[in-house]
Amino acid sequence: MYTASSTAGQAGQPDGRDATDIPDYVDLAWHGDDGRRPGPQRSLHMRAIAAAGVELADEGGLGRVSMRTVGTRLGMTAMGLYRYVRAKDELLALMIDEAIGPPDFPDYDQPYWRDRLSAWAYAARSRFEAHPWVLSVSLPDPPALPYQTQWTERGLEALSRTGLAETEKLSALLLVNVYVRGQTQLATGLGRRAQPGDNPGARYARMLLRLADPTRFPGLVAAMTQHATAPPADFADDEFRFGLGTVLDGIACRMTPGPGGNPPPPGIPGE
Repeated sequence: MYTASSTAGQAGQPDGRDATDIPDYVDLAWHGDDGRRPGPQRSLHMRAIAAAGVELADEGGLGRVSMRTVGTRLGMTAMGLYRYVRAKDELLALMIDEAIGPPDFPDYDQPYWRDRLSAWAYAARSRFEAHPWVLSVSLPDPPALPYQTQWTERGLEALSRTGLAETEKLSALLLVNVYVRGQTQLATGLGRRAQPGDNPGARYARMLLRLADPTRFPGLVAAMTQHATAPPADFADDEFRFGLGTVLDGIACRMTPGPGGNPPPPGIPGE
């Protein structure tokens, strides 16, 4: 998930704009065309443009997305689309926000911060899995679009009753966000060639055992031998759960005990 903490310390932009300037496409996404800008009023809402791009990407990947193809789907020319976005990277940023959507998973009812943050992480993972092309896009500006900002707020809400300073909450949320993105991207890539009932983790272990000399790679061979002979498991779910629990254990070490901040006994979230 792109969160507002992702580039919170950025001081300026490559195009010379001050970091506090609001790009036009971001302002339009928040407020629509309220008549403050010169020229004819824009009739389309930015979410309609973003939704057209998401449809194209979901149908055939990012290769299908261009100013021309999105304009065509909306019944306008590419030049008409430039009245809303200045470049394709702004279009992609809008598409990411639309694909991620609002953080409409249930309200937190867990007493511990780590369970609340786990709920946030699993919800974010599900959005990435639904639109895996999002994982290959970089943002042109600090993430400030409406849905991205809502996700940041929900993440900070999960950490609200901890002993972390406000900036540390942002950093903790960024850490979880980076983990979720990276692990989901890895699992998605490994799963592309998987057949029903296949175990990509065990398949990868067997391949490495055929390639690696145990004299040169004793640690790797030992780990892969255990992996290859382990009972069948859901590689994506098991690795995600283990890694997330480890990340949350690390965050817990940074906390000052306080109301709601005392973590439960160490363990993997969800168990």
